[in-house]
Amino acid sequence: MIKAVVFDFDGLIIDTETIWYEAFKEALSQFEVDLSIDQFALVIGTDDTVLNQYMLDNLKESATITEVRELASSLFHEKIGQPSLREGVEDYLIASKEAGLKIGLASSSKRSWVEKYLKQLDILPYFEVIKTSDDVTSVKPDPELYLQAIKALGVKPEEAVAFEDSLNGLKAARAAGLKCVIFPNPVTTNLAFEDYSLRFSSMAERPLPLILKEII
Repeated sequence: MIKAVVFDFDGLIIDTETIWYEAFKEALSQFEVDLSIDQFALVIGTDDTVLNQYMLDNLKESATITEVRELASSLFHEKIGQPSLREGVEDYLIASKEAGLKIGLASSSKRSWVEKYLKQLDILPYFEVIKTSDDVTSVKPDPELYLQAIKALGVKPEEAVAFEDSLNGLKAARAAGLKCVIFPNPVTTNLAFEDYSLRFSSMAERPLPLILKEII
């Protein structure tokens, strides 16, 4: 019996991933470095170690990672404008509450980043538990975020379902023993997802009650 749902944040609740890709691609192009979706996808759902190394390997000596990051951050905030939820997200939150499910969030991002947008979008009160990079030693694909989330929610791994958009997130959820439903965004849609429970283009494609019936 499913007793809890655990949401990822970036790319799932808000499609920040596509905007970050566009921002980094545009920023790096000004330093004559190309950034493919495949390269950027390696850092989605985890930390920026791989992206930093890519920039280190490809930037000219006169340019720095800090310069690129500052430009990318400026471009990101220009592009995101007024943030909006991905289609169907609020319906899932409402349906989870109505079904009496516990609701958690597990994100490799910083707590300040996550809570800022949850407050802006007026959905913070839905989440009983929020676990971020501030709470763990290792972020996704390590299972620690999910293990902490379900422990705090008071449920067993087999009693929880994770909602993810990235391969690193999927690996983390499965390693923690959770079922996992995938909702890719434009940047992650071509990743080599496997060992997931279900996959849809967005939460609007299938109502939560039907998903819960299908994965039990």
